[in-house]
Amino acid sequence: MRVLFAGLPEKSHVFTMVPLAWALTAAGHEVLMANAPSLNEAVTGAGLVAAPIGTDHDDVHRDMAVARDSQDADVANWSRLGYGDVDHASLVERYSISVPYGFARYNAPILDDLVALARDWQPDLVVRDPIAYAGGIAARACGAAHARLLWSADVYGQARATFVELARDVPEDQRADPLADWIDERAGAYGVRCDEELLNGQFTLDTLPPSLRPPSDLHQVSMRYVPYNGPAVRWQWLREEPKRPRVCVTLGRTNTEAYGGDYVDVAELLRALSRLDADIVAALMPEQAEQLDNLPANVLAVSGVALSTLLPTCSAVIHHGGWGSFSTALVNAVPQLALSTLVADQELRGRSLEDAGAGFFLHHTDADPDRATDLTRQLLEDPSHAAAARRLRDESAAMPTPHAVVAELERLVAAR
Repeated sequence: MRVLFAGLPEKSHVFTMVPLAWALTAAGHEVLMANAPSLNEAVTGAGLVAAPIGTDHDDVHRDMAVARDSQDADVANWSRLGYGDVDHASLVERYSISVPYGFARYNAPILDDLVALARDWQPDLVVRDPIAYAGGIAARACGAAHARLLWSADVYGQARATFVELARDVPEDQRADPLADWIDERAGAYGVRCDEELLNGQFTLDTLPPSLRPPSDLHQVSMRYVPYNGPAVRWQWLREEPKRPRVCVTLGRTNTEAYGGDYVDVAELLRALSRLDADIVAALMPEQAEQLDNLPANVLAVSGVALSTLLPTCSAVIHHGGWGSFSTALVNAVPQLALSTLVADQELRGRSLEDAGAGFFLHHTDADPDRATDLTRQLLEDPSHAAAARRLRDESAAMPTPHAVVAELERLVAAR
């Protein structure tokens, strides 16, 4: 069969899709990765076929860098939108802001090209990002089966289920639905109308262990998370057994590349962590590493080291809450400290990890270096955290691999 992937124009989102795209390709299926032109190298570097569509989203990143506080705005936090947590009017207001300033800005530049590509190439299945609604429109326009591949806890599906449930108590002539109205307006040209299946997909590929997922009535297909960080080298020092506990500090790419900088002071954090009886490895981008000088003897700053090669050697990790860092640590049984903003699902995921006993969540405004160091010491010294991390790893390892999921996708597409 032919499978078209449609992601958001963010490198980390493309990386989330790569392992499944590999598995489908290895099973003999045709795979095409549709995304913004700036991501051609990320796609082809993974050995996959890129289909550039639309235009790059430079204006989105520019506005993010100017309005860094937007990550902590109430409308950006999708972690508290379960039934009983929010009312209908609040969700209408959230969608009325999120559609023009978020969803539309990501989807509008690719929609026409994506629909044209889908109609021309005729995929059997479209696999799309949870908020790449253009992928759902394209699937409907060409008659393909349609799945979401999550890069988060399914907070967007949960919010939509809450919205639909609460709307039942609102008189029909007073119901507002900014998300459906926007999709109907843009998709009408292709003969497509919005419904809940278009928004949620016919099934959802979820790599989060079930114990950490929010409740859902959607058709979920579990798939084990497989780390992909781009080009990777297993350096000699990573093949040697650490002589004492190793702590990884990583702040990801997105905050630096899209928001104009990190939300914590890396230099101060590393100085505080150096008081621990541990080796601290700061896996940083070159731009981040350039800000450091006179590092303590037990602190090593490195660039170009993939987390998938570093974290298996670590006893704890401190990160910014991003999906890739969180999931790579999880499948390697590494206790975590997230120093995070509230954007998307990061609070829900951080609190779920904390409730499971496998780590801690701190909002970045509360993450002073001394407190972060004290929590890291607890991760290293209290064996319950490592035990909880192993339980989550084992739960993840029991989930089907991308290779095993291919047969299920074949069955689901045939049934459609």
